[in-house]
Amino acid sequence: MSGVYYQPQGFLVPLRDTQRTNMSIKSTIAAVAASPFLFAGAAFAGPYVNVESNLSYPDGEYSATSTDIHIGYEGTVGTEGNIAYYVQGGPSLNHAKSTDDTETELSGKVGASAPINEDLSAYAEVSAATNGEDASGDTITDWGAKIGAKFTF
Repeated sequence: MSGVYYQPQGFLVPLRDTQRTNMSIKSTIAAVAASPFLFAGAAFAGPYVNVESNLSYPDGEYSATSTDIHIGYEGTVGTEGNIAYYVQGGPSLNHAKSTDDTETELSGKVGASAPINEDLSAYAEVSAATNGEDASGDTITDWGAKIGAKFTF
């Protein structure tokens, strides 16, 4: 083929210009694809959105789903900034198979993690969620907590 490329629109374009455009597009795509890795090591403190869905399957049968849509804030404290914390809250959409209905409640979490040594860290979380009202009209609040350790090798 000579130095001219025919486009379906009926234009004749010099082949070298077409190749340069293709290389430019490929370079742009490669740069965009690699860009998240340039910032992967940077720590971020500040606001965030967390969407989490938990499904329940007791005895292998679907029972319920809870989807939290939280706005939160995370950061670090301590003399070296090595204690990480977060606080988040927002609506919780709860669907139950038994009633085939979705209720909107409020939920929130507070958590922290801290290193014990270079290979071991500990974490803890406290959570709360409203769960309708009792017979006297008072809001029912379900509380949860977890504590754990993470060993890296």
